[in-house]
Amino acid sequence: MSSSQSLLLLLPSPLSPPPLRRIGGPVPPYSRPTTARNLPRLATKLCLPPLATSPSGGFGDGSCSGGDGGDAGGGRGWWQGGRGDPPDDPGDGWRRWLQSLHPELFLLFLLLQSDAFASIPSALADAIGATGGSVWEVRGSARTLLVPNPTGTSYLVDKRNQEEETEKVGAGHGELTALQRQLERSWRRCTDFALQLLLPDGYPHSVSSDYMQYSLWRGVQGVASQISGVLSTQALLYAVGLGKGAIPTAAAVNWVLKDGLGYLSKILLSKFGRHFDVNPKGWRLFADLLENAAYGLEILTPVFPHLFVPIGAAAGAGRSAAALIQAATRSCFYAGFAVQRNFAEVIAKGEAQGMVSKFLGIMLGIALANQIGSSVPLALISFAGVTVVHMYCNLKSYQSIQLRTLNPYRASLVFSEYLLSGQVPSVKEVNDEEPLFSNSSVGAQLKQSEILSAEAKDAAERICRRLQLGSKLSEIIENKEDAHALVDLYKDEQYLLTDYKGKFCVVLKEGSSPEDMLKSIFHVNYLYWLEKYMGFKPFNVAAECRPGGRLDASLDYVQREFTHVKLDGSNSGWVMDGLIARPSPVRIRLGGSP
Repeated sequence: MSSSQSLLLLLPSPLSPPPLRRIGGPVPPYSRPTTARNLPRLATKLCLPPLATSPSGGFGDGSCSGGDGGDAGGGRGWWQGGRGDPPDDPGDGWRRWLQSLHPELFLLFLLLQSDAFASIPSALADAIGATGGSVWEVRGSARTLLVPNPTGTSYLVDKRNQEEETEKVGAGHGELTALQRQLERSWRRCTDFALQLLLPDGYPHSVSSDYMQYSLWRGVQGVASQISGVLSTQALLYAVGLGKGAIPTAAAVNWVLKDGLGYLSKILLSKFGRHFDVNPKGWRLFADLLENAAYGLEILTPVFPHLFVPIGAAAGAGRSAAALIQAATRSCFYAGFAVQRNFAEVIAKGEAQGMVSKFLGIMLGIALANQIGSSVPLALISFAGVTVVHMYCNLKSYQSIQLRTLNPYRASLVFSEYLLSGQVPSVKEVNDEEPLFSNSSVGAQLKQSEILSAEAKDAAERICRRLQLGSKLSEIIENKEDAHALVDLYKDEQYLLTDYKGKFCVVLKEGSSPEDMLKSIFHVNYLYWLEKYMGFKPFNVAAECRPGGRLDASLDYVQREFTHVKLDGSNSGWVMDGLIARPSPVRIRLGGSP
């Protein structure tokens, strides 16, 4: 019989309380407010039977205070004014206080002191084993099997597999196998440490699915970029006169002047920051082209040493501009990778990966530069080969990124397909279809789409060419009647939309949000398909705003359907809280003081 079973058999009978005796006699006035009728829950708690009986007139004898009275057995204690007197012995008071405690507390105390709870881990392990499951410790992608210890009070790392392998190995190979196992453990520790330094905590669940592919391509291109940097730096040093007896002060002045003029480009380019949000992939590829062009100019400086400052300044301007664009667009990419809002950690790990690439690239670049020496033709040939590798890796890395935000092109693809088939295309389908540069097919991957149709792709391209986001009202309205009709139709919206000279003109009101702009893009898509399939052509603005007109009918549909398309888009992984766009800064205010 187990200890827990024997414990239950030895428990006293008060676990099934006997019926309480009714005590006769008058009740003191001060005890009446505590009757069960006045405080039923409190009276119930006070009437629990004690675990042991006491002498008559003691702290309790199985009776309950607050009854109708007591008999000769001393039903009321000394505190109720009964026959009992206060105890003279202080120890007697403690004994009576212990007797008044609830039996459940004694039961819990005894169970804790016994082995009843000690068998819980083993029972849990038996239950898991009976169902065919196991207990695993998960840390990122590493999984360790845990088994209960012999006493069943805790879990330990499973070493049975290692012991079984050791038994299978013969005596002659025991030392070799132990050494091999030790090397494997050391290698595993080193790789785990490297992964902790280079990958976000909880990988792969803490980042998006495109993170690893992007990081690998970026690592290779980082190595190629550093090789080009070493070659260009060596060429600049030859051009400035290193090793030819040049005056150090003059060389330093030329170098500082070159960098100072290059910094101006970074300041001037900062005004185009909003462009980087709309199309980060295209701008990032443009920055890589600009960086490689700057490296090429620097390699050419030894050929024209008298033009060191202008050539170096132009190259420095290109490198500074490229660095600004790369830093700005990198934030857009990392924000998409951080699916658990671990934005800072993703950036930190990305910088660590970049440092590893730079370190490897510098070593390879130094080795290549020692072989090339001062030969400009060899430097150009080597630079051309490295540039091809660099640009190819850049292109593959940007194609692997899956942006979940909506710019005008991606929004038009999603909305057009939704209007055609009622389905929202996946994030990967839309990103594979989107070109890196507007009005071109550079970067678009020609793959068979599951949902995205050719008609939706063509519509998105046409809509983006005809879209004017942030138009001026004075340029698209020709008379007062049209202006009043538009304002009255869109009185509940934060934008005005009309078709003017083949363009979809969206006039934004003051205070319009990115969500309002996204709604206007959905409206533009619906107008396009009305024009294409229903035969609606642009007509008088005032007439189109009347009930049954094209603008009135389309606005009614958009107001009813926009909530549904937002919900479907969110379920497909899209960020539907607003449009990432670069509208004109012109806004209109209707009524009120300026």
